[in-house]
Amino acid sequence: MMGNTPRVIIHLLIINVIFFFGSKVSGAISNDFLALHYFENDKFIISQLFTHLFMHGNEAHLFFNMFGLWMFGSTLANIWGTNKFLFFYISSGLGAAIVQMIMYYLNIDSVTSTLLEYGVSNEIILNILKTGSANPMIFEYVPQSKLASMVGDYNAVMVGASGAIYGVLVAFTFMFPNSKLMLLFPPIPVKAKYLIPLIILGDFFFGFTSASIGPIAHFAHIGGAFTGFVMMWYWKNNQFNKNRWN
Repeated sequence: MMGNTPRVIIHLLIINVIFFFGSKVSGAISNDFLALHYFENDKFIISQLFTHLFMHGNEAHLFFNMFGLWMFGSTLANIWGTNKFLFFYISSGLGAAIVQMIMYYLNIDSVTSTLLEYGVSNEIILNILKTGSANPMIFEYVPQSKLASMVGDYNAVMVGASGAIYGVLVAFTFMFPNSKLMLLFPPIPVKAKYLIPLIILGDFFFGFTSASIGPIAHFAHIGGAFTGFVMMWYWKNNQFNKNRWN
């Protein structure tokens, strides 16, 4: 089956695998320089907006993202050509990162604004953000859970191609809305035009509640899907979707 896989997909698969095992060898160094940090964090580097797309947290994270890339991306790359697919893929990943950063910023700004209103200095706030420790008196102004959320967002590390994959899923749905996709559980076929929006709605639910399972950047998923939707909508309305970039 790999014989029918476009070279761009094969190259992306190989690069992701190399990054994954390379990060296992280099350890924390790779996370410091290649994973995406919050833009006000000292560890943030602009190149991380691109490099984090090839980093993954564990084997399952890598497998499911690469499976999605191969399964859905191959069809798009065969139709669009290498350059157009890469543009779409990277753009979706960047859109995902930007949306997640915005959500981090809104949460951090909300808490810091409250602390500033109560007379807490910028120096103390920055120390809380960097160390995660605070004088118990701070909890009189802000609940401990909100403070922990702020510190978590400031020190968050984003890795993975999930946002880009969500863009690919949206593009696939645009082009093949009636294609039936098999659920893992229960194992029943569902048309793409129903399944993909349902998955995105799930990210909205988990993103705005505390029901999320594990440290998943749900708003990055939403951002990737939104970016992919905007590009596909624009291309469709301008007949751009008929052009190949080889």
